Amino acid sequence: MTARLADIAAQAGVSEATVSRVLNGKPGVAATTRESVLAALDVLGYERPVRLRRRSAGLVGLITPELENPIFPALAQVIGQALTRQGYTPVLATQTPGGSTEDELTEMLVDRDVAGIIFVSGLHSDTSADMRRYEQLRAQGVPFVLVNGFSAKVRAPFISPDDRAAVRLAVTHLVSLGHRRIGLAVGPKRFVPVIRKIEGFHAVMGEELGLSREAVEELVQHSLFTLEGGQAAASALMDRGCTAVVCASDMMALGAIRAARGRSLEVPRDLSVVGYDDSPLIAFTDPPLTTIRQPVTAMGQAAVRALLEEIGGTPAPHSEFVFMPELVVRGSTAAAPGPGARTAPPSSSGSHAHP
Repeated sequence: MTARLADIAAQAGVSEATVSRVLNGKPGVAATTRESVLAALDVLGYERPVRLRRRSAGLVGLITPELENPIFPALAQVIGQALTRQGYTPVLATQTPGGSTEDELTEMLVDRDVAGIIFVSGLHSDTSADMRRYEQLRAQGVPFVLVNGFSAKVRAPFISPDDRAAVRLAVTHLVSLGHRRIGLAVGPKRFVPVIRKIEGFHAVMGEELGLSREAVEELVQHSLFTLEGGQAAASALMDRGCTAVVCASDMMALGAIRAARGRSLEVPRDLSVVGYDDSPLIAFTDPPLTTIRQPVTAMGQAAVRALLEEIGGTPAPHSEFVFMPELVVRGSTAAAPGPGARTAPPSSSGSHAHP
C-alpha cells in the first residue's frame, strides 16, 4: 500500500497524505487535485475505490420537499429542462409525509452515482438542522447546489430570491392603497426565508408607517405553508384588525381568501390579500391573486449553471446568488375599506365559493 501511495503521489504531483485523503473520501482537497489523483490511479492501472469511480455524466438528483405547492413542480420543470439541454438526466426525488427523509433520498441518489444534486428548500433552509450532512456529502466528492435558504456553515453555491425585498414590494403596494393594519402570514420561525421575510416586514413597516418593533411583531402570524395554514393565520390577523394580509406563499393566500369568505367578507373590498410565488394557475383564481413573482426561470437556470461548474471542477463562488422578485398586481388588492365596511353583509354574486 505504501509503495502504491508513493507511486500515485509521484504520478499526480501531490503528497502521499493528499492521495490518502482522496482515496478515503476526506474533505479539504481541491476538486482539481482530486481529479489529478484519480487520473493517476487510471494511468497506473489501479482500480478506483467504488465510491470514487467516474460518475456517469448522466444523472443529476433534484430533491424537493413536496409537490403540492405548485412552486416546486415549476422549479423542477425549469431545472429539468436546463439539465436535459446539457445532456443530463434529472432524477426527481420528493419528500412525502411519512416517506423518505432528505438524508435517505440523498443516500439513494449517491448510490446511483449521480453527477451532482440540487436541493430545493431542503434542510439547509432550517436553522435547527445539522449542517454537517452537507460537509459529509462534499467529502464523498458529490457536487451540490442549494436553492432557497442559506447557511454560512455550508460551502456551496446558494440560489435564493430576495425575501426581504419581496415583503417590501408587497407592503409598499398596500400602503399606497391606504392600508395601515397590514398582517404578515408566514411559516414556522426556524426557516431562513421566514426569518428574512420578517426582517423585511419590520424594516418597511417602520419606514412606511413608523411602527415600533413591538407593534410590528403583533402583526406577524406564524402558521404552515398550506391553504389551511393561511386560513388560520389570516383569521388571527383579521381578529387583530388587519385590512390586508401578505402571505408567504400563494397557497397560504388562497387560505386567507377562504378565511375572509368564511366571515362573509369580500376580497378585496373588505380584505386585501397578497401571495408569494406567482405559481402556475394563480392568475385564474377568484379573484386573480396579486402576488410576488419568484424569478423561477432565472433561479432554476442559475442553479444548473452553478452545479455544472462544480461538476466540471471549476466551482462557482461558495456564496449566495440573490434574485430580485417582482410585484404582480391583480384583483385581490384594493383601497383600504372605510369605517364600518368590514361588517358588510354577504353579496348575492355567488363569489363566496371557496377558491
